[in-house]
Amino acid sequence: MPKAKKHETGFITETDRYLFGNGTHYEIYDKLGAHPKELKKQKGMYFAVWAPHAAAVSLVGDFNHWDPEANPMLYLGEPGFYEIFIPNLGCGALYKYAITTKTGKILYKADPFAFQSEYRPGTASITTDLSHFVWSDAAWMEKRKKKNMPKEALSIYEVHIGSWKKQNREEKDGFYTYKEAAHELAAYVKDMGYTHVELMGIAEHPFDGSWGYQVTGYFAPTSRYGTPQDFMYFVNYMHKKGIGVILDWVPAHFPKDAHGLADFDGEALFEYADPRKGEHPDWGTKVFDYGKYEVSDFLISNALYWIERYHVDGLRVDAVASMLYLDYGRQNGQWVPNQYGGNQNLEAIEFFKHLNSVLTGRTPGAMMIAEESTAWPKVTGKPEEGGLGFTFKWNMGWMHDFLEYMKLDPYFRKFNHNKMTFGMTYATSENYILTLSHDEVVHLKCSMINKMPGLYDDKFANLKAGYTFMMGHPGKKLLFMGQDFAQLHEWDEKVGLDWHLCGEEKHRDMQEYVKGLLHIYKSYPALYSLDNDWNGFSWINANDGDRSIFSFVRRDETGKKNLLFVCNFTPVERLDYRVGVPKKGSYTRILDNEHGMYGLREKKLVLRASKSECDGQAYSIAYPLPAYGTAIFRFN
Repeated sequence: MPKAKKHETGFITETDRYLFGNGTHYEIYDKLGAHPKELKKQKGMYFAVWAPHAAAVSLVGDFNHWDPEANPMLYLGEPGFYEIFIPNLGCGALYKYAITTKTGKILYKADPFAFQSEYRPGTASITTDLSHFVWSDAAWMEKRKKKNMPKEALSIYEVHIGSWKKQNREEKDGFYTYKEAAHELAAYVKDMGYTHVELMGIAEHPFDGSWGYQVTGYFAPTSRYGTPQDFMYFVNYMHKKGIGVILDWVPAHFPKDAHGLADFDGEALFEYADPRKGEHPDWGTKVFDYGKYEVSDFLISNALYWIERYHVDGLRVDAVASMLYLDYGRQNGQWVPNQYGGNQNLEAIEFFKHLNSVLTGRTPGAMMIAEESTAWPKVTGKPEEGGLGFTFKWNMGWMHDFLEYMKLDPYFRKFNHNKMTFGMTYATSENYILTLSHDEVVHLKCSMINKMPGLYDDKFANLKAGYTFMMGHPGKKLLFMGQDFAQLHEWDEKVGLDWHLCGEEKHRDMQEYVKGLLHIYKSYPALYSLDNDWNGFSWINANDGDRSIFSFVRRDETGKKNLLFVCNFTPVERLDYRVGVPKKGSYTRILDNEHGMYGLREKKLVLRASKSECDGQAYSIAYPLPAYGTAIFRFN
């Protein structure tokens, strides 16, 4: 293999250096990393890396027998770039950077900007070319630009590809490939009525048990399921089937693996140098230095890379609270206050404002979703008005209260009625997503069905009532895989879901019931178009604690096709149940707990409102409400 000559290629310009140094080079991944290029009429592979503290950097790989003296890279000056062009080198080559530190030690590091990574336990980067994939989702992408997502239907199926299903083969632990998953997942999600999938753990990570939340390859779709081009196929296929794709994204921290970002060039580079800011004691991970322009640029360009190059529809940002608070997970003496003496990370705040302004400005219709577990104000507010600029925030408070209520023996629910009503006191303060995520069904927390009280039949009846309440409550929706058919055991990333349960009556019935809820949700703008507006929701009776019955109405801007929800959270049937309604006319039952959703040709119960005061309303309807009874009525 010929050695590179010692002169600059000109691929990195002064403008590139300036923009990167100022944190505004939003396509820096087009310059750093490995790229097929032609130099002086000779084709090959160009490599560039940022390593300002290094004494020297070499390129090593299978093409030079991993010899750190074979291909030294050229130092380009500030802000610390090194480059090299290797003639006749194509795609599929394994490589790393051999970084000589100031102390003379050689570190073998994977490329922070690598587009492809070696399958674990290998840790090398792989040369590839992303430019040849032919997209065919133009109709979806054009439609996305015009969407105002807070006013759209958004029901998310959270999925971990590696354990959604397993193939009966030894290769790669039986993981489905991106292409295999695309076909089966799209069919399932479309049939069930979800609008989007949210994928856990797509960026490359060395340890399966981290679920993808300890990333070493921020620009590389994990090789567990195939190549970057295979992942492009996945997104493209989903879009052609009318399904959006959201990725988990982890700018909060990264692991200390020797080949990763930690102490990348012999010193703290991507992380804060002070361990009181640069390390999470609980997680054993490093924290990005959000005050360093180049690090901010790395992260913002990475977010844009997934949205623009892979056509992804949104990013769910993991562990936002850990970024916003300097004392997150730390004891006294383990953290450093900001310049005003407070515990807010001012640099992370500015990072979020910058990130969200750029991303939502450049890619209309794309979503930024915050997993933020505190009462931090204006997470979804506009940056120019003091907000962080996210599109949505996970409603962790609602999730906690909801699950605490649902786990109670029905007898004790009357003493905890406010757990189900409290969420409405702040429902319009942010653009919320109601989430029952993977975090709620791991670490001995039980599966959703086994959180429910009572004997076998009661558990299913309880869960149906809970899902119905969730679907009617303002906020977009997220369910983790397996919850829709009442998976029995906790989620385990090492094994596939128990799909055989769908052949059993109770589980199949639950799956059909959730399917009905999801299709009703998508079909009625009353359930999503005014989520953040008091005009979209009104209680009929929020105070029936003694009977543990909740009734409320959802509306859209037109005032047509309104929906009345009734949920009974006790095993006591109310044969003479009467519920107040806001107007006279007909009320058509479109779903109940015993039947599920009624089809177009199925006979539905239609009730005429009588002028009989109930629940503070001038009109009311009466019907037998079963034990754990649920009902959704349509009215105009």
